[in-house]
Amino acid sequence: MLSRLGHGKNTSPCRAGIRVTVHQPVSNLSEPVTGKFVRILPGLVLSCLLAVTAAAISHAMIKVFPIPAMVVALVLGIGLNPLARQPVFHAGTQFCLKVILPVAVALLGLRIAFADIAALGMSTAALVMLGMACTIASGFVFARLLGQTSAFGALAGVATAVCGASATLATAIVLPDYRNKAAEVAFICVAVNTLSTIAMVFYPFLCAWIGFDERISGVMLGATIHDVAQVVGAGYAVSEPAGNTAVIVKLFRVFLLLPVVLSIGWWFTRTGVRDVAGEVRVPMFAIGFLVLCIVDSLVPSFSAIVPVYEKIKAAGGEVSTWGLLIAISALGLRTSFAGVAALGWRHVATVIGTTTVILTVATAGLLFLR
Repeated sequence: MLSRLGHGKNTSPCRAGIRVTVHQPVSNLSEPVTGKFVRILPGLVLSCLLAVTAAAISHAMIKVFPIPAMVVALVLGIGLNPLARQPVFHAGTQFCLKVILPVAVALLGLRIAFADIAALGMSTAALVMLGMACTIASGFVFARLLGQTSAFGALAGVATAVCGASATLATAIVLPDYRNKAAEVAFICVAVNTLSTIAMVFYPFLCAWIGFDERISGVMLGATIHDVAQVVGAGYAVSEPAGNTAVIVKLFRVFLLLPVVLSIGWWFTRTGVRDVAGEVRVPMFAIGFLVLCIVDSLVPSFSAIVPVYEKIKAAGGEVSTWGLLIAISALGLRTSFAGVAALGWRHVATVIGTTTVILTVATAGLLFLR
């Protein structure tokens, strides 16, 4: 039986071939806080240890074969799935996905200021949004053509359009639970990172071959590569101006994570894929994300508090990074290798398809605007 993002739930059929999960209470509300903590502790500790191990392995391999810690954590977690299936770990890994993950995603808002986004210009911003919209739509189209669920199409489209693994995890929060959900989320995280790494190597050469200058190259790299780390690598491999532009464009895509995730939740509600309450409410992490974006935009205007804020922002960034790493470790622990391996070529084709769409739209748009 494949591991899922949630446990202790009843399932019921619904449209689009998705099985909706009706959540049962994780714990009795009258249970003492100490009792809840004791139940959560084993899975939480295991997820944290896995995150620390993954970070150490990633750091040790950085000069030999660079591989993101999130991918290492996911793979190690899947390897330890037989151990993590034991009931003693369930509450802790669920806590990582239901509590730590939303907090970590919300803290991504500290990376984004509206002034940086405004500096892109209307034409660049419009092109980036067009590319993202086409990519998300293509995820649904490819999923339908290849006989997959619309939920997988949403995961593939948003991961490609926004920011890779982080967007995948954020989207998973608002999707209904269904069979193979954990396996598909894990697959998307690995697939988009692999494609991002390939893009980091080859897209700078593509920019040079087309004849893009430094600024346009930065826009193209920031608008098409999935993960932030690979955008940084590709952009600064071209030049410092290209790297700076690429990062700003990429952060604009990250900023759009909020409306994208809310739109996905609304779409699944509208089409009849519902949770037990019958609707997808505005998630608290989305509100937190927006508030922190506003804070990050306003604080520079108050020079007296900027030094203190920079320290808080740095700490928040670390918490976000480690929170995402712990959450993806928990996801791996709840995902069986057999479940991921059984997904097949259609899943690969869908992610390659969405990657091709965002590259084509962005490149064609930049050629038109040049």
